[in-house]
Amino acid sequence: MVRIDVTYEGGLRARAVHAPSGTTLITDAPVDNHGKGESFSPTDLVATAAASCLLTIMGIAADERGWSIEGATARVEKHMTAKPTRRIERLELVVRVPGSFGAEQRALLERAAQGCPVNETLRGKVEFDLRFEWPASAQG
Repeated sequence: MVRIDVTYEGGLRARAVHAPSGTTLITDAPVDNHGKGESFSPTDLVATAAASCLLTIMGIAADERGWSIEGATARVEKHMTAKPTRRIERLELVVRVPGSFGAEQRALLERAAQGCPVNETLRGKVEFDLRFEWPASAQG
């Protein structure tokens, strides 16, 4: 169990404090939903969680095997819909992994990413377009 304390500060801004670490983050409503868009929106954090979760799970799988994926990146684009209600409709994720990995290693890392807890939680509720890009030298 992890406690996160969130306080509404007015002006469509909230401050969240991660109790175990004391780390603070701010959310703002996006410009297209009455806000200033000066920070991540709550739905931006969902998209961020999906991308950072899959990289973390890939990192665990790699570490367990003595591989390094340091420098791997994930770009996520969040697409909203207003029908039937305002929500995240689709997340497009592109994962780039440096280094040289064989076909079996790539497949293992891709399977690990697809099973991350955030994506498992959202499965069936949000459409995922997940693509991996490996260096050309690793395609052999």
